[in-house]
Amino acid sequence: MLLAASAPPLFTELAILLVAGTLIAFVSTRLGVVPIVGFLAAGTIIGPSGTGLISDIDLVNQSADIGVMLLLFTLGIEFSLERVRRLASLFLVGGAVQVGLTTGIVAGVVAAFGVDWRTAVFTGLLVSLSSTAIVLKVLAERRATTSPVGNVSVALLIFQDLAIVAMVLAVPLLGGEITGPADVLIAFAKAAGIVVAVIVVARTLVPAVLRYVSRIQSAEVFLLTVLAICFGTAYATSLLDVSISLGAFLAGLMVSESRVAARALGEVMPLQILFSATFFVSIGMLLDVGYLVRNLPLVIGLAVAVVVVKMLATATAALVVRQRRAVAISGAIVLAQIGEFSFVLERAGQDVGLVPAGLADGTDAFIAVTVLLMAFSPFGARWGQSFAARSDADLSGGRRGRPYDSNAVRPSEQQDPGSYEPLQDHAVVNGFGPRAQRIVSALELAHIPYTIVSLDPEAQRWAASTGRRVLVGDVSRHVIAERAGLRDARIALSVDSPPSAVEQFARIAREHNPDIAVLAWAADPADAADLERDGLVDHVVAERQAAHDALIAHALGHFELPEPDTEAVTHAVLHSELSPDEDS
Repeated sequence: MLLAASAPPLFTELAILLVAGTLIAFVSTRLGVVPIVGFLAAGTIIGPSGTGLISDIDLVNQSADIGVMLLLFTLGIEFSLERVRRLASLFLVGGAVQVGLTTGIVAGVVAAFGVDWRTAVFTGLLVSLSSTAIVLKVLAERRATTSPVGNVSVALLIFQDLAIVAMVLAVPLLGGEITGPADVLIAFAKAAGIVVAVIVVARTLVPAVLRYVSRIQSAEVFLLTVLAICFGTAYATSLLDVSISLGAFLAGLMVSESRVAARALGEVMPLQILFSATFFVSIGMLLDVGYLVRNLPLVIGLAVAVVVVKMLATATAALVVRQRRAVAISGAIVLAQIGEFSFVLERAGQDVGLVPAGLADGTDAFIAVTVLLMAFSPFGARWGQSFAARSDADLSGGRRGRPYDSNAVRPSEQQDPGSYEPLQDHAVVNGFGPRAQRIVSALELAHIPYTIVSLDPEAQRWAASTGRRVLVGDVSRHVIAERAGLRDARIALSVDSPPSAVEQFARIAREHNPDIAVLAWAADPADAADLERDGLVDHVVAERQAAHDALIAHALGHFELPEPDTEAVTHAVLHSELSPDEDS
């Protein structure tokens, strides 16, 4: 054990964990493997059964518990109540079939070996959950979150993530701690009360609080408020004997109902990445390499059995909700693993004496199978997506570089940034001041899709009053830039910001998309020359009198709009009341 004499024990453990995890995750990424697999490998290498650099797992688990909380909190923000509503028919029926069928098959097989039915059902619940973190990561990398396979996968994952509520509450019942009808009624009443409270608070209190805090325009206060909601809700649910991880997930659902949900996600994401890495490393540390080596045929056999059962259940669920066969098979491949929620459930089972499959070494077998499937699932998920892409031409999107079809997108079809679904060949407008308002009006008249990103509460209210939606957040945050679609945008505009802010935005846009065109405005020709000098900004409009004409013309010009149409749109915008007047 490497010890630093002046460092507290937790610091030493975390330093080793982060350094080793970063190095191995970097190598994994260079090899084309998602970082989560690198974190699992790092935990195995530095854990007690590996090099033994970290022997006190309890210290690491304290940080890992925070990682689970933040992971589920961010998942709750992304799985908003509105998104749940949109996919209701798909996830209610399909999710119930997938979880129910997986649990039933596994429970039946385990019970056939003489295991108590409670333990058998508990094992089935563990296997029924898939890895939200890994699946969403792979889908996002392939820009397939909203593809047919992505919709099926996300819908089933939403059901699983919400079903964990009932599963956690059911564990004491399965463990024998709840025996009488009164205890069962109390447990269900508690569950119903939590759900009702979350919906009420999500619709009323939390959005108002976050909206008020965002007006202060203090990043520190906003972040602390978001974390207070997360940790406060988790603590409140713990007082009701409900998992703090589940409480964090419910807190995320509450935050998701706020207009500033994307900003909250962007602020929390760096912490989530840090502590979630700790969580996955800690899972790798739990793997007993000696057990894996001694029981390799058993572990592989169990892993194959899990894959077969989950593929069968998932494909059946997809077919039940009338998905195409190629989509059903691909979705089954994508979800053929055991997820991070299963570790939360397994820990809850340990507290009431439940062991996977009722085996003496059931926990070791569960961890070995889960880690093995997590390590290989990114490859399977990518193969499943490739299979779907080859089988269904509808999965192919537009190609960059083609002339823009002004009849392809109507104003009524304008992408809602609040839904965070990907756009192609669109405009990203940073800020929503007077000039940006006119450009957005021109884009709408030309049927060109766009995304507005702003941190200004006044801009958000003005946009809402005109029927537009703003992606609330700081574009310097990676998650906000991704959701704005900078990677696939044709042009980025920053026309109401000072030169320093324009330069920062241009650098961010170039990092995500080197081919993107950047358009800006400057009051001083000298500032315009400085911005264009390094090539970060393609064009800066500096004329005071004809600034709006030039800005609109340059913006529409990147979409190859015919000159007569450009002139007509410009004339319509500048001679209408679509946006407030501005002093030149």
